[in-house]
Amino acid sequence: MSTTTSQVTRELKPVLGALPLWGIAVGLVISGEYFGWSYGWASAGTLGFLIATTFVALMYTTFIFSFTELSTAIPHAGGPFAYARRAFGPTGGYIAGFATLVEFVFAPPAISLAIGAYLNVQFPSLDPKIAAVGAYIIFITLNALGVTIAATFELFVTLLAVIELLVFAGVVAPGWSLSNFVANGWAGSNTFTAATWAGIFAAIPFAIWFFLAIEGAAMAAEEAKDPRRTIPIAYIAGILTLVALAFLVMIMAGGVGDWRELSNINDPLPQAMKIVVGHGSVWLHMLVWIGLFGLIASFHGIILGYSRQIFALARAGYLPRYFSKVHPRFRTPVRALIAGGVVGIAAIYSDEWITFGGQPLTANIVTMAVLGALVMYIVSMAALFRLRKTEPNLRRPFKAPFYPVFPAIALAGGIVCLAAVVYFNFELAVVFLLLLIAGYGYFRLTERQRAQAPHDELLTGRSHSSVSE
Repeated sequence: MSTTTSQVTRELKPVLGALPLWGIAVGLVISGEYFGWSYGWASAGTLGFLIATTFVALMYTTFIFSFTELSTAIPHAGGPFAYARRAFGPTGGYIAGFATLVEFVFAPPAISLAIGAYLNVQFPSLDPKIAAVGAYIIFITLNALGVTIAATFELFVTLLAVIELLVFAGVVAPGWSLSNFVANGWAGSNTFTAATWAGIFAAIPFAIWFFLAIEGAAMAAEEAKDPRRTIPIAYIAGILTLVALAFLVMIMAGGVGDWRELSNINDPLPQAMKIVVGHGSVWLHMLVWIGLFGLIASFHGIILGYSRQIFALARAGYLPRYFSKVHPRFRTPVRALIAGGVVGIAAIYSDEWITFGGQPLTANIVTMAVLGALVMYIVSMAALFRLRKTEPNLRRPFKAPFYPVFPAIALAGGIVCLAAVVYFNFELAVVFLLLLIAGYGYFRLTERQRAQAPHDELLTGRSHSSVSE
């Protein structure tokens, strides 16, 4: 006996224009310019990390130009999950959805710890982990109040964060020298050796941190006005903004003193500025306070992203339907917001019962988020190729330029990066794989739940009338 499922109801409000979407795209990432990336210096040195970042920037640029084709052709809150579901069916959707969840649920705790570290500069008695938990409570609440309020706040703090990075570069410029930047620049040595390559590959996760989560703007597609026009503008302007800022910040911070003192800390920019202007400078305190806006922009934006991913997966039956409900007044997925927060807070305290590889907690959380991102990038580019073949008549308001070259570069870059991350972080990769397998077990047990979910044409490419279960 067959039954026809009901049509999915789009409950999110389409209110966002191109500028707020740019604010989300850049804001999701901007904290990566403030912290996290400097751990790559510990592995590769300044010059080795420059090579790693150039490679990763090429991968991300070609990826975003290709990913934009998917996000405009299939403007769905699930983002990569929706593209993989349409290209490869339910299992493909599961893999992409799981990977995206790992990226977006594990990135916020790393950022919240950096927020705590920045606040600890001003208030040494404040426990950074307590501050991190407080950040979750504040910004889950702000996200719950409505996407218009959230996006307006996101745009405001993103603009402040971008301006502050430019101010940072200007303030430290008098103390910058090329000799400082290149000293011991090849993985702690002045000479490039065969071992330097290992350091460059080991640094890839931290180069990715410069750009991680820009793709999350696609999860606001159902809340965008005319997504087929506004998303390309936001994405292309966003990736160009981030590439410029990544190289500016990395080069300027690396040339103000001994960069090795900045390579294993959560607040490299304030410490770099301290070398130039001193501990009591007004510029330093301004950087700490305004620098917080950069961290807040990403933290706030990624919370928006993970909540939409959880919401979309639950709506499609991949997660319990409990998380697919939106607030009756604010039209926001409050339950999904809280669920991601619970996982993130657990990650903040995870070092108290488990450690990996002797790395700092933040470095391990960053690496876990990167593993999820890379799997999602690979699946998304494979979905692009698949949909070009299986759905040649799909409306594509924006087409990947230089197809198939750009998506092929992004796909190959993703595979190389994933291999490097797995090789140098094998224990974390095993944890990621075990979580993937456990999630697949849930996926297999909930087939009936997915069959009963409302039909969503964006996920299947089939009209409602043609669907039967």
